[in-house]
Amino acid sequence: MTKLTIEMVSDPVCPWCWLGLRRIQSAIDLVPEIDVELLFKPFELDPTIPEGGVNYRDYMAKKFGPETEEGRWSAMRQALIEYGEAEGIPYHFNDLKHRPNSFDAHRLVRWAQGQGKGAEAKEALFSAYFEHARDIGDHDVLADIAENIGLERDIVEKLLASDADVAETREEEELFRQMGIGGVPTYIAMRKVAVQGAESAEKLAKFIRATAAQMPQQRGYG
Repeated sequence: MTKLTIEMVSDPVCPWCWLGLRRIQSAIDLVPEIDVELLFKPFELDPTIPEGGVNYRDYMAKKFGPETEEGRWSAMRQALIEYGEAEGIPYHFNDLKHRPNSFDAHRLVRWAQGQGKGAEAKEALFSAYFEHARDIGDHDVLADIAENIGLERDIVEKLLASDADVAETREEEELFRQMGIGGVPTYIAMRKVAVQGAESAEKLAKFIRATAAQMPQQRGYG
C-alpha cells in the first residue's frame, strides 16, 4: 500500500489549529483502509512578533477590535470554546497574558518529528499555551515540553541556543507562503490537493478518500 502523505501547515499559537489537529487525527481514524502519513509544517501567523513576544490582550485588541461582548474577538473565542468542548480541548483564553513568537516552537516540532514525535509535540505545545497559558516562545518552556514528550532535554537546550535549522525552517515557511497559503490550518495532500480550515472530521475523511482515489497505485479507494 502506498502511503498518502498529508502535510498540516499550522501555528501553535493558532487556536483553530488545535481544533484542526484533533479533527485530522479523527479523520485518519475514519479511513483505516488508507495508509496516511501526517507531517507538520511551519507557518507563523505573524512573523513580526518580537522574540520576547507581546502583551496578548493589546495584540488581540489591535487585531480584532475591543474586547466587548458584541465584538469579533469575543464571538470567535466563544465559538472556539464550544467547538473545543466537543473535541475535548480546554481553551482558557482568559488566562492568556502573553502572545509569544512561535518560531522556536516550530523548530522544536521539526526536531520532534525527526524522532517520530511530531504529533506529540504539537499537542503539547497547544496544551501548554491554550490550556496552561505558558510562554511557548521561552526556551525553558520549550525544553520542558521536549523532555515531557521523551526528547533529550540537554540536546534540545543546546539546539535552541544555536542556529540549528533556523534557515531550513524559514525556507519551509516561505515555500508555503509562495504556494499561496495565508491562513492555517491548511492540509496539503501529496503536494497536489489542499483544504484550508478546521473542517469536520467527516469532511476531512472525504478529502483523504478523494485524494487517495486520484492516486493510480491506490485504485479502489473511494
